[in-house]
Amino acid sequence: MTMPAPGPTRPMPRAGLEELPPYSLGESTVPGVNRIIALASNECATAPSPHAIEAYREAEARLRRYPDGGVPSLRRAIAAHHGLAPERIVCGNGSEQLIDLIARSYAGPGDEVVHAQYGYWLFRQASLIAGATPVAVPEPDMRVEVDAILATVTPRTRIVFLANPNNPTGESIAAAEIRRLHAGLRRDILLVLDAAYADYVTEPGYEPGLALAAHAENVVALFTFSKVHGLAALRVGWAYGPADVVSLLDRVRSSTNVSGPAEAAACAALQDTAHVAQVCRENAKERERFIAGARALGLAPRPSQGNFVLIAFPQGERQAALAHADLKLRGILLRPMNAYGLGHCLRTTIGTPDEMNLVLEALQRFLRKPVTPAG
Repeated sequence: MTMPAPGPTRPMPRAGLEELPPYSLGESTVPGVNRIIALASNECATAPSPHAIEAYREAEARLRRYPDGGVPSLRRAIAAHHGLAPERIVCGNGSEQLIDLIARSYAGPGDEVVHAQYGYWLFRQASLIAGATPVAVPEPDMRVEVDAILATVTPRTRIVFLANPNNPTGESIAAAEIRRLHAGLRRDILLVLDAAYADYVTEPGYEPGLALAAHAENVVALFTFSKVHGLAALRVGWAYGPADVVSLLDRVRSSTNVSGPAEAAACAALQDTAHVAQVCRENAKERERFIAGARALGLAPRPSQGNFVLIAFPQGERQAALAHADLKLRGILLRPMNAYGLGHCLRTTIGTPDEMNLVLEALQRFLRKPVTPAG
């Protein structure tokens, strides 16, 4: 009998996948602490629109039925709200799924995917899963520059991912600069603009990418219902772009990637413009108040156009880690930024006024304590 040749003793995944770093959402519980202020995941500070909640509850009568995989009601609602063509919209299980689909559909082994050094973590992760090589654009001052992106592009570049506003730094890039970036890219490079936090922007000259995606053959704009609409648990995202790109993504997505209750809630949320406007006003007011308060404590919060603020600690990584641990004991959960190479920073969601008062008070108490030297 012929013996099998020696080989692996277990099924082996594609090369490189086992080295992918695990990802976990921001903390939301602390053992032994009853009152939790969860500010680690950039969630909306307020509950969703009452109309969205009502639509979600009404959908329970159809739970035994499969949803329509094409989510026609939601695509029509998005198109009507933004003045878009519904056939150029594709929806996903959060914008995260759409990022993954784009990476797997337009890049692979031998290709490069460009993203900002401190850009959204999933850009790199999705590129690696696709088998492509992620290439980070240096950000020496935590700001991505168009010229730096263009200088990073090579003949192997297939996709440029750019979050605008960016998570975790909070910066936004003006529409004129985005147009300049697009003009400098080859036509076979797909420019993907992730505008998850677009509704929160107050800076003039900003545009989320819809205008460019409406006319360009290589631009896709991404959006989500997880942030300003407060539907993070339902996982609904959408993309707008060229007809051929959208058609491809629509074919490679899973057949029923948005549930019926999620579609119903998202449609209703989109119609409640008064609720969205109130959420945005409150976020802008509280964001600036928190930034001013953190600066008064001697910290270095970054300007932000999202519903979060990145806080730099002047004494570096050890001080940031001690602050995170100290606030956690009080039930206040912020997000450490070590995974981004920003160990000297914590990121806080902008919560309610009461929550942000407690954060500032806790930071003030912590900063009165001397930071003991390491070792």
